[in-house]
Amino acid sequence: MSTDELLGLLFKENDPENFFAQNESSLFVPSFSEYLNLWCKKHLEVPEHVIIRAGLEKSYGHQLFSGKRNPSRDTVLLLSIAMNADYKQAQEMLRIAGKSQLYPRIKRDASIIYCLNNHKSLIDVQILLQEFGLPLLGGKTNERD
Repeated sequence: MSTDELLGLLFKENDPENFFAQNESSLFVPSFSEYLNLWCKKHLEVPEHVIIRAGLEKSYGHQLFSGKRNPSRDTVLLLSIAMNADYKQAQEMLRIAGKSQLYPRIKRDASIIYCLNNHKSLIDVQILLQEFGLPLLGGKTNERD
């Protein structure tokens, strides 16, 4: 069930207890590490390969997958690109990680949205950011965590 559908049911319900009882399975939100592992299982992907494609240090990447570390906003974006996520999937990953979502009025975010929508590689994303004089992913930024 989509979030919009769930929201519609909540708005129609007079009793929140009834809503929770009827929609318990739809209310589950995985931790970020659970999300990563579920994604890898679903796509028959090895975490190590995602970590390498994201350009992350291996031990840090494995700590993200095990839940021992929490990612920064840029790390979530690096992983979403490595996972070939589209814009909506990247927004979902940011939400699950508790990070601010991409906002098209911010030039850096708009550039990243463009790259996600066009399934650009991490190298292509970094080149585009550099061409616009914007901070690279994983570099020093004023993140809105």
